[in-house]
Amino acid sequence: MRLRQRVTKGPGSRAAGIAMAFKLIESAQARWRAVNAPHLVALVRAGATFEKGILVERPDESGGDQHVA
Repeated sequence: MRLRQRVTKGPGSRAAGIAMAFKLIESAQARWRAVNAPHLVALVRAGATFEKGILVERPDESGGDQHVA
């Protein structure tokens, strides 16, 4: 069995690592989906909650279903 103490772990150098990251991001960019609803992006950034694609106006904070009769 060969002793492998000097085997490079990782990209080898910083420049090689940056080049690999760039190429991976560039190839992933071709498969990214476009934003379907650009008008909802502002709501998401503001902290709006969506459940199954539907905007939840006010989340139920009481913890249970309470009906006032």
